[in-house]
Amino acid sequence: MDKTVFITGASSGIGRATTRLLAEKGCRIVACGRREERLAALKDEWGAKLHTLSFDVRDRDAVFRAVESLPPDFREVDILINNAGNAHGMDLIDQGNLDDWDAMIDINVKGLLYVTRALLPSLLKDGRGHIINIGSTAGKEVYPKGNVYCASKFAVDAINQALRIDLNAHGVRVGAVNPGLVQTEFSEVRFKGDTRRAESVYKGYQPLTPEDIAEIIYFVISRPWHVNIADLVVMPTDQASSTIVRKFT
Repeated sequence: MDKTVFITGASSGIGRATTRLLAEKGCRIVACGRREERLAALKDEWGAKLHTLSFDVRDRDAVFRAVESLPPDFREVDILINNAGNAHGMDLIDQGNLDDWDAMIDINVKGLLYVTRALLPSLLKDGRGHIINIGSTAGKEVYPKGNVYCASKFAVDAINQALRIDLNAHGVRVGAVNPGLVQTEFSEVRFKGDTRRAESVYKGYQPLTPEDIAEIIYFVISRPWHVNIADLVVMPTDQASSTIVRKFT
């Protein structure tokens, strides 16, 4: 697959799995994240077909500087995968931590917008760009104590729809993949390093893996040009909704 793919949040979870799969499929990858040591490990693994950028998507100036710094072989981006995102805390709205609220809005919403805006000149250049936004079932259904995180993912859903409308005249494909329960570092971040609580989220049933979502992303971007998968929701078989999960232990 002779494409240049820009992936945010590439240092872990879905982003890392997607980076590896698409590199294996022959893509040139711009792998972005904040943890330089993990990006370096990906670079060691994939060599010349991978370029790394270390920046925080919340920092607007850093985003634009990073994109402007791309070397010639990676400058013409064909596919953007907006994967960077986090949940911080899980509290009732009247007990919410305002710093957690800021972090979720800044990363999940503003960060996605900054990266998209910085890359649009490249994506629009030949009318063959493709944007994949990684949303969540939390952007389809609000659940108890999800409040601001759910709001941020509802915003991603709205931005996904708006991008598809606004970029239609340019022939740019825009779509979203919205996972349910995927076993990553997500819950460890949400619960601020409480590994016992994080691990309990995934016990008693079979959650999705980052590799499951990576394979779906590859399917989406490898469709013929006239096919745009606009909005895809995927959950583990054991999950029926945000609050209904069949558990055996």
